[in-house]
Amino acid sequence: MRSRLNIAIFDADGTKVKTVAQKESDAGYGTVALTLAAGTYQLVVIAHNGEGSATITSTEKVTFPNNKVTDTFYYFGDLVVTSEVQSYDLTLTRAVAMFRLVLTDDEMPSNVAKLKFYYLGCSSTFSPKDGCGCVNSKQTEIRAVADGVTTFDIFTLPHTEEDVLTKLTVTALDANDNTVKERIFENIPVTRNQITRYTGVFFGSGGGQTSDGTFRLTADPDWDSVNGYTF
Repeated sequence: MRSRLNIAIFDADGTKVKTVAQKESDAGYGTVALTLAAGTYQLVVIAHNGEGSATITSTEKVTFPNNKVTDTFYYFGDLVVTSEVQSYDLTLTRAVAMFRLVLTDDEMPSNVAKLKFYYLGCSSTFSPKDGCGCVNSKQTEIRAVADGVTTFDIFTLPHTEEDVLTKLTVTALDANDNTVKERIFENIPVTRNQITRYTGVFFGSGGGQTSDGTFRLTADPDWDSVNGYTF
C-alpha cells in the first residue's frame, strides 16, 4: 500500500458525491466507511506516494501535486449500493511504469549533488476509466545523490499498456545547479507495471435509502518484470 489514499465516488450523472483522503499515519488507513443513498455509482481509488492529495476531477482525470508521479495504484469500477449494509474487498492495480538508471562508474565525481531527470513521451495525468495516462506531459524529477547510491528510479504513466519515453535528459548537477555531466536517452520503451532498467557508465569512468459500506484496500507491490538495457 502507498502512503496516501484518495477516493472519489461519482453518481450516474458524473457528479462527485463523496471524497475521502487518508494518510498512512491515520488510524484505520486502508479501510473506508461510507454512507450512500441506494443506487449505482462509479468508484475511483488512487493510492500513491505523493506529497499531498491527488485531485480526482472525474473518472477520466486524476492529477498529482506538482505533477509529480510516484508509485501509484488504482481501482475503478461500478459500486451498487442497496439498503443492506455492504462490505467490499478491493484489489488495486499498479498504474505506472518505472525507469531505473543504474550507474556503474568506478566513482561518482565528488561535486555531484543531484541528478535531474527531464522526460517527454508519457503522462503525469491519469484516467482511471481507461487505466492509462491521458495527456502529453513534460516531467521533471530531482534525485539527491548520496554516498554509495548508484540506482535512481522515476515513474511515469504510459498512454497505453506499452509506450515510450521519447526523450529523457539526465543532468548531473553540483550544489549550485551547475551542470557536471549530461546524457540524453531516446525512445525508451516503458510498460505499465514493469521496470525498464538502463545500466552503464554515466560519467566516463568505469436512491432514497442509505447504506453503510466498508472498503479494505490491498495492492500487489511486485512488479511484473524488469527489462534491462546497457548504455
